Amino acid sequence: MHPGSIPGEASNLPHRPPHAATAFTRSETRKLAPRRVVLGMDTDFSEQRVKMVDGQVRTTDVTDQALLDAMLSVPREAFVGANRRNLAYIDEHIEIAAPASGQPARYLMQASPFAKLAQLAEIHPSDFVLDVGCGTGYSSAVLSRLASSVIALESDPALAQSATSTLANLGYDNVVVVQGALNEGHGAEAPYDVIFVGGAVEEIPQMLFDQLKEGGRLVAVEGQGNAGIARLFLKTTGIVGGRRAFNAAIRPLPGFERIRAFEF
Repeated sequence: MHPGSIPGEASNLPHRPPHAATAFTRSETRKLAPRRVVLGMDTDFSEQRVKMVDGQVRTTDVTDQALLDAMLSVPREAFVGANRRNLAYIDEHIEIAAPASGQPARYLMQASPFAKLAQLAEIHPSDFVLDVGCGTGYSSAVLSRLASSVIALESDPALAQSATSTLANLGYDNVVVVQGALNEGHGAEAPYDVIFVGGAVEEIPQMLFDQLKEGGRLVAVEGQGNAGIARLFLKTTGIVGGRRAFNAAIRPLPGFERIRAFEF
């Protein structure tokens, strides 16, 4: 069984003691480069990947070369359903799970806002990252090319299983998928250098800020639809402060709804 396939299992990152993301150097991480996998589909996905990066990402002020290289290397088509693979590189959010039991549909984030959020986080080769709402694992795969190791948190059991399987098959061995409530983070492996929140939220719970290291960064989009604002939060001397970065209209994550005060 691949590490992380058991809900809550986050103890089997390869050769990484608890809380020690810096155990992986950039050169060691390169040794974990994903294996080439033949997906048995159209052969022009690599060309579509280049067009996505050049036409959707570079044109929106994303200049971090390591991030651009990561997005050029990760096969986005592997992280959507088989019937949507030909849509993997369109300039839109792509549904990866239908709405169910009162929960909203889940989406693979559009390439541009994803890249801008990832760039905002300024992920370093030694960083230990928590990816909140990893979905099918695409975001975690990209972040894993920038960081030492990644905890991929997902609340939906089917999405968590899909992420575990796809990441394992592609050889992303510095990512561990865990299942749990998104708004609670994953305290068992905290603290983190970076927390990446992969969807729009109404508010960020204190519990996530508590899981940041000193000097750690959290990136998220607060507000929904055209009212969404990407923010960067920094923890300095134990205090978290945030700043507005850019407008972003992305799909919401479940579990981050603001508690409404009772009104007479």
